[in-house]
Amino acid sequence: MENKRFPEGFKWGVATASYQIEGSPLADGAGTSIWHRFSHTPGTTHNGDTGDVACDHYHRYKEDVAIMKELGVKAYRFSIAWPRIFPYGRGKINLKGIDFYDRLVDELMNAGIEPFITLYHWDLPAALQEKGGWMNRDIAGWFADYADYVFQKLGDRVKHWITLNEPWVTAFIGHMFGTHAPGVKDVFAAFEVVHNQLRAHSRAVEAFREENLDGEIGITLSNHSQAPASQSEADVMAAKIAHEQVNYPLFLNPIFKGDYPEHLLSVAKEYFPKDYKRDMGDIKKPIDFVGINYYSGSLVKADPSAPLGIKSVDRGLEKTEMGWEIYPEGLYDILKGLQDTYNPREVFITENGAAFNDKVENGAVHDEKRIDYLKLHFEQALRAIGDGVKLKGYFVWSLMDNYEWAEGYSKRFGIVYVDYETQKRILKDSAKWYSKVIANNSL
Repeated sequence: MENKRFPEGFKWGVATASYQIEGSPLADGAGTSIWHRFSHTPGTTHNGDTGDVACDHYHRYKEDVAIMKELGVKAYRFSIAWPRIFPYGRGKINLKGIDFYDRLVDELMNAGIEPFITLYHWDLPAALQEKGGWMNRDIAGWFADYADYVFQKLGDRVKHWITLNEPWVTAFIGHMFGTHAPGVKDVFAAFEVVHNQLRAHSRAVEAFREENLDGEIGITLSNHSQAPASQSEADVMAAKIAHEQVNYPLFLNPIFKGDYPEHLLSVAKEYFPKDYKRDMGDIKKPIDFVGINYYSGSLVKADPSAPLGIKSVDRGLEKTEMGWEIYPEGLYDILKGLQDTYNPREVFITENGAAFNDKVENGAVHDEKRIDYLKLHFEQALRAIGDGVKLKGYFVWSLMDNYEWAEGYSKRFGIVYVDYETQKRILKDSAKWYSKVIANNSL
């Protein structure tokens, strides 16, 4: 039988994000975030759902850490709500906000779970949005100041830092399609936001290096594998452009090579800030690892009438509750392509998982489909390791059912079921299965 074991010391983890689980977004002196405002604006989210209560993790974090410990989880990726710490985005510090994360980190350390902190997972302080948010060049400095404060407070214990989560989503879903906060619909703004996020990322990396902390810093990028519908020249080029626009090259090409990807520039250069090149020297800074988020893939073909001349084609694969195709091979393609193109020192799968229509039956949740989904993706990760990808860990999305942004509470991604009425947590079958995988470090 082929070896199904993962490398010694492989970090098996779970991931969450602040606005999706914490609840109490304005508690103890915290400021308003763009997601608080957006979700409270009628017509923006499923059912008008907000993150006001979510999983009440702000009060129940000890219980949630105990669940992770019970499962044998080695690492926990969570994000910090910037407006909890800087209610106005900058200047005045809210000590009760940083104190919450201080206690959470201690709780994790005591449970033998390694914290991986994401500094930005979409909940920008609303006070900064009023100054233009990610469309304002000054945000690079604002973000670096916030990051530096958190490094000073938690860097004695936290060894793994992620600057930004899925900056593509912030740029395009938030600023071009407008279906996420802040709800802007402007293609030029979207590319400006890409650029300013890269500038902010690199300033935070600089601040981290200056603090001389023992640890490492990277960035987490969303990915959706793009395969050509045929081998025609037009379809192959469409897939290349789609890959550069949607996946890791949009952000890693500037970080590793000092410019935006060439095929994308050939069709979208007019949208980038006019004098973007002046910043490329600052953006190109070494990072310690790349975080890869992967859920699904697409088949694409050339279509002159579509945006950027690219259209997705349904290939009849099974889909999750999100309507996303289940395509595990795409994870391998993303990991292998990343290693071959940029050769990062380390790679982590910082999110992978699936939403299914989970039901509680006699106090249990039998989510076979999620187990199948994870197993197939774990196999592709193992295959990638065998082919030279420096994959060091895998974070399942998510620890528990939570607030799924514009989809509200209608989609369940957790391996732990949350009854939102009572806040009762129930381990799904997938949690018990994952616990065995972790214990054996093997499939």
